[in-house]
Amino acid sequence: MPPPAADTPTEPGTDWGALYRDHVAAVSALVSELPDDRLGATVPATPAWTVHDVVAHLAGVSSDAVTGRMEGAPGPEWTARHVAERRGHLVPALLAELGSHQDVIAEQVAGNPRPAIVWDISVHHADLHEALGRGMLPERMWLPVLAAVAPSRFGAAGVPEDVDSYELFRAVFSRRSRTQMQAWGLPLSADQLDELCIFGPRDDDQPVPA
Repeated sequence: MPPPAADTPTEPGTDWGALYRDHVAAVSALVSELPDDRLGATVPATPAWTVHDVVAHLAGVSSDAVTGRMEGAPGPEWTARHVAERRGHLVPALLAELGSHQDVIAEQVAGNPRPAIVWDISVHHADLHEALGRGMLPERMWLPVLAAVAPSRFGAAGVPEDVDSYELFRAVFSRRSRTQMQAWGLPLSADQLDELCIFGPRDDDQPVPA
């Protein structure tokens, strides 16, 4: 997943470097001992990718962020390259690559008003949880991202207080379908709901954690 295209302010007080490290550790714990059939499972949020592919993408983003290999970023060819180049890599190697860059990335995002790489791993971590039926991420791992991004998406209307915050987090990153968003009952038109989605609207319903 490429980073959001629009600039948004960072959430005051958020230690983005620490949050990135937390996601790296949690993703590693989540996938390190998965059997092959689970690693090969399709991730509904990114249906062209398996669980293994998502981890490959995260490893690729971390590598490119550190080495400056950003040609084509944040387009689909850039993200597809992460997966293609690591197709035959075992998960331990992918996790080692991801972990090896976290110190540099933590330094890069310190004070960054647009820490897209943190948002990226946060969203894909939630993708993996939903694909594997592991329930919702702990609030501390996604709420700062929502707080940083949502105000610019909702604008003058304000972030709605009567919609579950996790669902808003998933929706603004295009992880909920039009039907799922319309079920919120907000006084917004279909076009306005579509415009909330950073990566555009989608029509395939997504798994919602119990």
